[in-house]
Formats: sequence, structure tokens, C-alpha cells
Amino acid sequence: MRKFNIDFNKSFKYVIIAYAVIFAIGIISCFFGINLDINFSGGAKIAYSYIGDIEVKDIEKIADEKLDASFTLSKSTALAGDTETFEIALSGKNALSAENQEELTSALEAKFKDNKITLYNSNSVSPTIAGTFFAKSIVAVLITAFFVTVYVGFRFKKIGGVSAALTAMVALVFDVLVTFFVCVIFGLQIDANYIAVVLTILGYSLNDTIVIYDRVRENKKLNPTMEIGELVNISINQTIIRNIVTTITTILAVLTIVVVSELYGLSSLRTFAIPMAFGLISGGVSSLFVAGPLWVIWKNRKQKKA
Repeated sequence: MRKFNIDFNKSFKYVIIAYAVIFAIGIISCFFGINLDINFSGGAKIAYSYIGDIEVKDIEKIADEKLDASFTLSKSTALAGDTETFEIALSGKNALSAENQEELTSALEAKFKDNKITLYNSNSVSPTIAGTFFAKSIVAVLITAFFVTVYVGFRFKKIGGVSAALTAMVALVFDVLVTFFVCVIFGLQIDANYIAVVLTILGYSLNDTIVIYDRVRENKKLNPTMEIGELVNISINQTIIRNIVTTITTILAVLTIVVVSELYGLSSLRTFAIPMAFGLISGGVSSLFVAGPLWVIWKNRKQKKA
């Protein structure tokens, strides 16, 4: 097996600069708008099925005439059969009335008689309920983060559990921010899928970091007097192959989902797969180049103060 001798402690600052650039681009993109699902912002969705071909601009023209609120339109193709769908999403309080929906449906059916347009789903969410759902989602993420910190703290208490847990949490925060800014930059809708992505990335990235900490603990037993920076560097180099292979194999599976979602216009898969792919890459990078080296900086400063 090939042995690596990468100085992760020296690479730390370059990786932090790369993350800073990504975060800066993401923050700037936020000023151009964040695409929130109605479950988070409140609003309504109307979905129609049809056959044949319909131009998006023709649908938008009718929707402009019949709807009072701003909207977004997305199309998707069924994996089997010749039926296609399009969905109109409206944001804000009282975004869609029963009268507006009826007028829109009648207009679409009259305009596209040969396409057999059928209303198959319609739902609305009030801003109050959306805010409650958003708060519960944040609480779920925070609870998960808390138990992650406690777990790492107890498991690695012999090598400074609290510091190891907190630096691992910093790496996880980086991963979560990357997934968020990817959604903003690509204009992806932030919906329930995003919460699933965040929770998955927390577990995945933490697993890679735990592998490194576990090797640090074993190497410390063998070399109790070794300097902490060298100890962590050796441990990361010993586990880098495992982390890279795990990351690549997982990303390949996710990229398959990305390809399928792009080919068939499946927005529900797209909002899950694309941030997940970038989150996995960030998880692999942060575990190797952020968590360990940041922990070394923490321990060295603590020793200097002592």
C-alpha cells in the first residue's frame, strides 16, 4: 500500500482560504435571493400532468394573466410512459385562492386541449405553519449536533475529548455551509430534502473524522512523547486512503442520482443529490484538512498557556 507524507498542518491555511472564497461567493449569491420551499416560507403549489409538448413560455403567459402573486415554474418527465408534469409554486400569504386556481385550470385546459392537462395536486402552507416547520427542522439539526459533540467528547476523552469534539464540530459546520451555499449558488430550492442532506452529511463527515481520531489515539499509545502536530499528521496520512476511497465510492452513487435527475428533470431528486455531492466532497476535505490540524492548533495554544 502506498504511503503518503502530506503535511496537513501546513495545508490547513490554504484549505481555509478555499472555504472562505466559497463562503464569500455564497454570501454574495444570497443577496440575489434564496429559493425557499413553501414549507419554509409559506405559499402554495399547483401541479398538472399532461401529454405531448408544451412550451414553458406559453404556460407562464397564462399563469401571469390568472395569478395575482409571483411564481416559479418547473417541468419534469416521468421515468416511464409519456406523461409529463409541471408545477407552479407561489410564495406569500394567501398566494392562491380557489377562484384563481379554477380560472388557471380552465384557461390551461382551453389553451392545450390536445395535451389532456389534468390538475393532480394542489396544496398551500400558511407562513405561521411554515415558520414552525422551519424552527423544528433547525432544532432537529441542533439536537443532532449536540449528541455528536457529546459522543466524540466521551469516546476520545483520553486525548482531550472536548477539544476533539469542538474541532470536529467546526468541520461539520463548514460542510453544512457548503451544502447551503451550493443550493443558493445553483438556485436550488431549499426544502425538506435539504434537511435530510444536512443530517446525512453530519453523520458521514463525522465518521471520517472519528477514523482519524481513533488512529491518533492508537498512535499516542505507541508514541506517548511524540509532538501533537506530528502525531496527527502521521495518523491522517495512515487513514487517507480509506477516507478517499469511501468518499469516491459514495460520490459515484450520488452522481448517478444527479445524472438521472438532470436527464428527467426530477427537481425532487436534484435538490437532494446536488448539495449531497458537494457535501460529501466537503466532508472528505474537512475531515482531512480541517478537523485534525485545527485540533493541533487548539492543543498547542493550550500547552503554551499552561
